[in-house]
Amino acid sequence: MAMSGLVSNRNFATSFIASGNVYRSGKDLSLQRGGISGVSHFSRCQPRMHFQTNSPLEETVSGQTLSFCSEAGEHCSSVSRQSARRMNFKLKAGRRSQSYISSAPYGRGNIEQRAACGLGLSKRNHIKENKIRVFYKSEEYDITEANMDSLPSAEGTGEAILLGGNLQQVSPWWQQFPKRWVIVLLCFAAFLLCNMDRVNMSIAILPMSQEFNWNSATVGLIQSSFFWGYLLTQILGGIWADKLGGKLVLGFGVVWWSIATILTPIAARLGLPFLLVMRAFMGIGEGVAMPAMNNLLSKWIPVSERSRSLAFVYSGMYLGSVTGLAFSPILIQKFGWPSVFYSFGSLGSIWFALWLKKAYSSPTEDPDVAPEEKRLILGGSISKEAVTVIPWKLILSKPPVWALIISHFCHNWGTFILLTWMPTYYNQVLKFNLTESGLLCVLPWLTMAVFANIGGWIADTLVSKGLSITNVRKIMQTIGFLGPAIFLTQLSHVRTPALAVLCMACSQGSDAFSQSGLYSNHQDIGPRYAGVLLGLSNTAGVLAGVFGTAATGFILQRGSWNDVFKVAVVLYIIGTLVWNIFSTGEKVLD
Repeated sequence: MAMSGLVSNRNFATSFIASGNVYRSGKDLSLQRGGISGVSHFSRCQPRMHFQTNSPLEETVSGQTLSFCSEAGEHCSSVSRQSARRMNFKLKAGRRSQSYISSAPYGRGNIEQRAACGLGLSKRNHIKENKIRVFYKSEEYDITEANMDSLPSAEGTGEAILLGGNLQQVSPWWQQFPKRWVIVLLCFAAFLLCNMDRVNMSIAILPMSQEFNWNSATVGLIQSSFFWGYLLTQILGGIWADKLGGKLVLGFGVVWWSIATILTPIAARLGLPFLLVMRAFMGIGEGVAMPAMNNLLSKWIPVSERSRSLAFVYSGMYLGSVTGLAFSPILIQKFGWPSVFYSFGSLGSIWFALWLKKAYSSPTEDPDVAPEEKRLILGGSISKEAVTVIPWKLILSKPPVWALIISHFCHNWGTFILLTWMPTYYNQVLKFNLTESGLLCVLPWLTMAVFANIGGWIADTLVSKGLSITNVRKIMQTIGFLGPAIFLTQLSHVRTPALAVLCMACSQGSDAFSQSGLYSNHQDIGPRYAGVLLGLSNTAGVLAGVFGTAATGFILQRGSWNDVFKVAVVLYIIGTLVWNIFSTGEKVLD
C-alpha cells in the first residue's frame, strides 16, 4: 500500500495546504504498528505539495524513498533510500526558513540522521515517547483527523513554495498580477478620462449654442479650438516623454486637462474668446497623452504583446466616448450643462493619486517588478537607453515615416468628424432629441472598443504564427481604411434612423483595426523614438482634426452631410494606397 500524507487547515492527509495560517503542534512522531503517530512543528507550505513514499508501508519498511512532489507530478527532492523498521520525520517550514526531513533506521533508543538533497538536518539522540497517534487511511484502517491549532499569520494570506530545499514566499494574487499590465490598465484609465472630457462638449454644445446663440460656423470654431492646443504639444510631448520619462509627462497631461475641463463653464460665461482659449488649454494637456503612453508601452511591453496592449489602451478612448456620450445627456437634463464639465474634470484627481503610487517610466525604475517579468520585458522589448538627441534628419528621410504621417492625416479626418459632429448629425438629420442623440452615439464607440481588442488579438496571433509584422500591419490598416469608406458611402442610401446608426457602428468598428495597424507601427520602425514618432504623425492627425472639424461646419452651411462623408471617403482611399506602398513593420531607426 502506498503511503502519502496531507496536512491542511482541516486534516492530515496527502499534501500541505495553507491559506496564510501557521499550523503547529508540539508532540513528537513515531511509527506504530497499524498506523503512524506523532506530531510535527511546521508553518505555511505551498498548496498541493505532496509528501509521500513510493514503497509499501508494512510492519517492516524496505527500500523506502521519501520525496516531495507537486500535484502535477513534478519531482522536487529525494530524501532517503534507507531501509527502516521505524521512521521518524520532522518537517519545518516558515516564511524564510529551510525545510528539514530526517529519516533513518530506528533501533531501540537512538536515531541516525542523514542529509538529503541539500536539505539541512539536525541530529537527535533520543526519541521522546509518543503521546499522540495520527492514523493514515488504508485498506485496513480508518482516518482519525488530527486537530491542528491555526495561528493567524502576520503576513495575511501569503504562501510559500518549497523549491530545492528553500522556502520561497508567494505573494497574494493581486501582487502577482504582471506589473506591465498595471501600467497598461492605468494608461487605459487615462485615455478613458481623455475622451470623456473631450466628447462632453459635443453633447453640451447643443444647449450651449441655444443659450449663447451660436451658429454652425461658431460651433465648428469652438470644436476645432481644442485642436489648437492639441497640435502644439504633440511633438513636444514626444520629446519630453523620450527624454524625461512617460510617467511625468502623462501625469502632467491628465492634471492639466482636468483643470481646464472644470474651468470650461466659467470661460463660456465670460465670453467666446475665453472659451476658445480654455478649450485650447485643454488640448495642450491631452496632446501629450498619446506620445507619453507610446513611450511607456515601448519600454514596458514586449513585441509579442504589442498589438493587444495598444488596442486595449486605445479602447479606453472609445469607452471614454461611450461613457461621456451616455452620461452627459443625463447630467445636462438633471443639473444643467455645466455639471458635465465639473463632474468629469474632477475624476482626474483620483487617477493621478493612483498614478503617483503605482506607475514608473520603465521596469528598470520599478522596485516591485518580479525578476522573471523584468527578464521577459527587457529580453523581448527594446533597448532602454535614454534618448539624448533626436535625429530629425534621419527620421524625416525614411519613407515609412512619411507613410505614417500621411496615413494618420487621412485616418483622423474621418475619425474626428464622427467624434465631434455625430450628435449633431443624429439631432439635425435623424431628428433624435438630445438624450437619444447621446445614447445612440454610444453604439459606434462601443463597437470600436470591442473590435479594437479583437483586432489586437488577431494581429498578435498572426505574428506568433509566423506572418511578417509588415504584412500584419498592412492587413489591419487596410481594414481600418476601407471599412469606414464602404459604410460611410451607404449613409446617403439608407432611409431609416436604425440603418444609419448601424452604418455608423460598422464604420467605427472597422476603423478600430487601425490600432493594430498604423498606431502600432511607431514602435515597429523606431522603438527608441516611439514617443517622437507618434507625436510627429499625430501632429498630422491633429491638423486633420482642426481642418476637418472646422471645414465640416462650413460645408454644412453650403452643402449637405453627403458632401461631408464624400470628402472623408476620398481621404480613406488615399491613405490605403500610401500605406500599402510605403509602410513597413521592420525597424528602420535605431
